[in-house]
Amino acid sequence: MDIQLPSKAERHILFGSVTPGSKTKPTQKHEMSDLQNKKNNFLFSLNQVGISNVKMPVNVHSALSPTQQTTVATFTLTSSIPYNHKGTNMSRFTEQLEKYRQQGFTLDLPILRDFVKELSERLEQVEAKLEVEFPWFYERKGPSSGLTGLNHATVRICISYSQETGFTNDVTLICGITTLCPCSKEISEYSAHNQRGYVTMKVRLSDDYDEEQDWKKALLDAAESNASACVHPILKRPDEKIVTEQAYENPRFVEDMVRLVAADLYEIEWITSFTVECRNEESIHLHDAVAFLTFSK
Repeated sequence: MDIQLPSKAERHILFGSVTPGSKTKPTQKHEMSDLQNKKNNFLFSLNQVGISNVKMPVNVHSALSPTQQTTVATFTLTSSIPYNHKGTNMSRFTEQLEKYRQQGFTLDLPILRDFVKELSERLEQVEAKLEVEFPWFYERKGPSSGLTGLNHATVRICISYSQETGFTNDVTLICGITTLCPCSKEISEYSAHNQRGYVTMKVRLSDDYDEEQDWKKALLDAAESNASACVHPILKRPDEKIVTEQAYENPRFVEDMVRLVAADLYEIEWITSFTVECRNEESIHLHDAVAFLTFSK
């Protein structure tokens, strides 16, 4: 069936478009009113104001292969503002990101600290904060076959800067593990149920943290070395036999996991405080099992 369509301009009018009216407000930046920079008593200072959920390609260094990788990171950028400032300059946050993107943004801690300090100066505020989250990839081989595939963990970095107190560096790693239920192994005649668990480790780095180390690998090792077994992207039958038998030999409750991981983190000199969480997606329940531990040295 043929349809006689009106012109595109007529279609726009049909669906509500109108002829632009006369414009009377200024078009030059220096003539436009700047509400954000308005000064008055606005009752309260704000701890954080800014932008979030900003995605951008970034570069990541890794002690595990692939040692150089590109990933997509999600940023939150904020600053404080005093009670007598109405708002912040939102465009300056994205201008700062774009400047670093054009330079090839690599998420090394010294670069991130430079970013946050520069952001504070650009915004003319005493405090600024950067939070970034991204998937970090690492190779994992089957224990028997040696076949290689890619695993990934979630990484979060939070850098806070104050002109008065300097920097705080908080980093988080969330990785998957295998846990086998100790009570199931104890009471069952034939087997024990196991499940995938997730360990979340948030740590504060000391001021003398050695940038040559890879904190991502250290936290991954703390979780995986204490689990019933590691998770693998590729497992042939001989690999699966090794992994399941290893899990059976190392049963773990969520309570066991957070305590064992905490012990490893306690022994790492460049960690000053930490929070550990383990969450098991129970294979014989609809609920998850969780445990939490927080410690400051």
